[in-house]
Amino acid sequence: MAETTYDVVIIGGGPGGYNAAIRAGQLGLKVACVDKGIDGGSTLGGTCLNVGCMPSKALLHASELFELASKDFADLGIEVATPKLNLGQMMQQKADSVGQLTKGIEFLFKKNKVDWLRGKGAIAGPGKVEVAGSDGSKTTLSAKNIVIATGSEPTSLPGVEVDQKQVVDSTGALALSAVPKKLIVIGAGIIGLELGSVWRRLGAEVTVVEFLDRISPGMDAEVAKTFQRALTKQGMTFKLGAKVTGAKTSKKGVALSVEPVAGGAAETLEADVVLVCIGRRPYTDGLGLETVGITPDKRGFIATDHWKTSAEGVWAIGDVTLGPMLAHKAEDEAVACIETIAGKAGHVAYGIIPSVVYTYPEVAWVGKTEEELKAEGRAYKAGKFPFTANSRAKINHETDGFVKVLADAATDEVLGAHLIGPSVSEMVGEYCVAMEFRAASEDVARTCHPHPTRSEALRQAAMGVEGWTMQA
Repeated sequence: MAETTYDVVIIGGGPGGYNAAIRAGQLGLKVACVDKGIDGGSTLGGTCLNVGCMPSKALLHASELFELASKDFADLGIEVATPKLNLGQMMQQKADSVGQLTKGIEFLFKKNKVDWLRGKGAIAGPGKVEVAGSDGSKTTLSAKNIVIATGSEPTSLPGVEVDQKQVVDSTGALALSAVPKKLIVIGAGIIGLELGSVWRRLGAEVTVVEFLDRISPGMDAEVAKTFQRALTKQGMTFKLGAKVTGAKTSKKGVALSVEPVAGGAAETLEADVVLVCIGRRPYTDGLGLETVGITPDKRGFIATDHWKTSAEGVWAIGDVTLGPMLAHKAEDEAVACIETIAGKAGHVAYGIIPSVVYTYPEVAWVGKTEEELKAEGRAYKAGKFPFTANSRAKINHETDGFVKVLADAATDEVLGAHLIGPSVSEMVGEYCVAMEFRAASEDVARTCHPHPTRSEALRQAAMGVEGWTMQA
């Protein structure tokens, strides 16, 4: 077997892996990225670019425009014929966009002298990575450092077998050949609510079944309640505190067995398609971890200390490590890990990693929730501003939601920001920057924002921390 020596070999080509490879190339390290593609594919980008973040956003954007044209254009004085859905073309434009992005990573690899090895990578002992190609070939790489960036995969649900036709996971939900009349989503987390929104907009009757007594665990409770009301108003139905015990498929559809978590009579829900979205699990099987003495925990996560594993020269980033399973968390860890390998000072501010739900309204947050601050016993002040009082939101007919800022009662340091409303995914970054600099809410309150913009709501909410909101 041929053998090549590298400073860094990265296993996985998703947001963590490809950013680690690019940064290593920028720093002059000899680097290789081993990636087998998604479901036998031959493109870089991992789940995020191929069957996750990017295609879902493409469908969210297209479906939102479809719904706007169907329901809202007339009120704006735009008269059009009743829009017709061309699902094939919608899927094609999604695929075209994804293709452009994955080819972009190939270009960046070439630009930064990253070797891309197509195949399944596994550790074959200290300083060794074996690459198994789809053609049966095997190549051994010698590496001073190995970075595990293999990401995650959808979690299965006992009693509910995914066939990617009638019972689908997030991958299958991005490639349905027709709009189901009835769609049941199991799980009221970010992925389930985003994909449920796509198909509801395109005409499906959507019911969301959630084990907990609330949607979006981890989200500020007040925001979550507002979010659920907005989705319910749009036509989504929720069954909370409900446990799925089984699914039977037939030519007629899927019969889903559901019973209350608190106890009570079971019921059967009928659907054309069932989407299982109960979370994701780290992809750590078959990586040869045992050859270097690494043992993942019961859930498959790899323990790390500043991205170092228990094995010398082996690092791990992204979804295979503890913490939020978010592409931008993996990207931050990728840069920090490689910079540490290169002898620099890598750093990730784990308390300032934002989360976003790309539905309408959008939801975005960073830092502590009110519930977390209360549990800590930390004294805080809150400032809140509704989009109903924001001039740009009003003239755009996008008044659902609000901005809430939480600040330390004594120092005024911003501890958290929670946004629900139009385009908040693009605005939460302002509070990420503020928190990185340990800014006070007054710093944001006294910073000039352009008028009229939705971003003024960020400033007005900050003013509210000290009780001087001016426009509500």
